[in-house]
Amino acid sequence: MKKTLFVLLVLACSYFSNAQTNNFQNLDKLLETFNSENKAMGTISIAKNGKEIYQKNLGFINLKTKQAPNKFTKYRIGSITKTFTATVILQQIDEGKLNLNTLLKEYFPALPNAHKITIEDLLRHQSGLTNITNDKSIRSWVSKPQTRKQMMKRFIKNGTVFEPKEKSSYSNTNYAILSYIAEEIDRKPFNQILKDRIINHLHLERTEFGTAIQPKNNEANSYYFENNQWNLINFQTHMSAPMGAGAITSTSSDITTFYTNLFTGKLISEKSLREMMTINKGFGLGITKFKFKGLEIYGHDGGIDGFQSFALYIPKKKTAISFTFNGFSMLMMPTVIAVLEAYFENDKSLKSTATIKLKSEDLNKYLGVYSGKSFPAKVTFTKKGNTLFAQATGQPIFKLLATKKDYFIYDAMGIQFDFNLKNNSLELTFAGNKHLLTKE
Repeated sequence: MKKTLFVLLVLACSYFSNAQTNNFQNLDKLLETFNSENKAMGTISIAKNGKEIYQKNLGFINLKTKQAPNKFTKYRIGSITKTFTATVILQQIDEGKLNLNTLLKEYFPALPNAHKITIEDLLRHQSGLTNITNDKSIRSWVSKPQTRKQMMKRFIKNGTVFEPKEKSSYSNTNYAILSYIAEEIDRKPFNQILKDRIINHLHLERTEFGTAIQPKNNEANSYYFENNQWNLINFQTHMSAPMGAGAITSTSSDITTFYTNLFTGKLISEKSLREMMTINKGFGLGITKFKFKGLEIYGHDGGIDGFQSFALYIPKKKTAISFTFNGFSMLMMPTVIAVLEAYFENDKSLKSTATIKLKSEDLNKYLGVYSGKSFPAKVTFTKKGNTLFAQATGQPIFKLLATKKDYFIYDAMGIQFDFNLKNNSLELTFAGNKHLLTKE
């Protein structure tokens, strides 16, 4: 009996190992395509149960010296900073120093609607305060050192766009103010608060409040792709401007460590974590949420000075994934989904959709390029064996499922293609909007 059990355990471990290897091979293939087609430069990290199990580095962090990224390369992570800031505020709430209903007037009464806006409103982007990145003069000052007084003067001048709690609208102003509130409570500059409360606690040795980029210190330059080449972005935001809205630099590995510890209750109380993960009008506290094949996924994206990033955590799989790119010529969400598709391809536990079987020759009538006035990209349909694939201009290729006659879906993102072969057209449904595309 013991021998039989041992054999079964060995076989189970072998199966898991092979499946995991296949997943990594799928990821390698996908990411190498991004690299060879000049779609992305940067680092991707995956951690499971708190341990990094996969990392991939693409392209260069300094094209002039041909320096490649590695595990310790630092990137500007933009708005992923907001998850850090929300964590700091929730720690202060756990310590009884404020609460979600605390009014903004307790700290900055001169701000518009300060007598109505709560801490929770700021965290959930429901304050109505105008997004500072919409300031028409931003390019003239955002690369220079900014004081709190200067930023507050702009917040007051820019005013509001709606009443608190009326709706949600993403605003960097909210999180800059939250970092100032954290400074008032802890009586320290925000960079020191981050060190004391998160960075030093988790031993995030390559995470900090950002400074000027130093390539010699294994810090990535950012690039944009144009004229068939990557071009250096010389503009750099001074991090005293975004503060808690986007000032952190970090590594892909450090981000997965932070997200793992956050979502496993190592940084805030169980009550605060529940509040953080509660979505109201599209936002949690410093995070958002989406679904992938039945999995609930929490995270945040980031974009600053050409850098693009994304951090996510999947509670059911105890898995954190981070993307830190210093060169990126795709859309982030389709890229994230493509990576999830590759990583979970062999996971039989995920939600599946009923499909119909087609032969390879059945797919020929769907092949070709389709475009339409209301959709910003052309969509090319190709096949491999008895599977149909779609690819929007400049985006990752994805596999389609046939669910009924002339009807295909990309289940992970809820994209639907309803072909009208008689008219050489199709109806594309994406994000609740329908687009008519015609075959070229």
